[in-house]
Amino acid sequence: MSQATKRKHVVKEVLGEHMVPSDQQQIVRVLRTPGNNLHEVETAQGQRFLVSMPSKYRKNIWIKRGDFLIVDPIEEGEKVKAEISFVLCKDHVRSLQKEGLWPEAFSEVAEKHNNQNRQAQPELPAEPQSSVEESSSEDDADLFVNTNRRQYHESEEESEEEETA
Repeated sequence: MSQATKRKHVVKEVLGEHMVPSDQQQIVRVLRTPGNNLHEVETAQGQRFLVSMPSKYRKNIWIKRGDFLIVDPIEEGEKVKAEISFVLCKDHVRSLQKEGLWPEAFSEVAEKHNNQNRQAQPELPAEPQSSVEESSSEDDADLFVNTNRRQYHESEEESEEEETA
């Protein structure tokens, strides 16, 4: 199977399928990602441990701080105690809350996370139509400034000295 086909199936599985955790699985929240496809998570009871990302999700699904996961426990793990079995998106969280399967400890965190996303994306006000004269002006103040390049400011005195030389 090609990489593109694999990615399509994995993304379709994560976004489309509705997952209900079994008795052994648990819902956790991602705290940080130390690297090597490991994620530090916290359970609803406050227990912290590392979980591993299975190879089918690597380079296909991105997990960030604050995301919710369904994990399967690993018996032989000392540091890594579980493996990610499903990544929960907002729609999955809402449906689990409606069904009453969502942990109470995470209900406040999920609501806060949704409210922050709404505040972070304010609606853009409609721009007033500018006249033809304003658009043809040579004012460069409204242009995008590339912060990856050094900004060279040339003063009038320096340019006059170069012209006279």
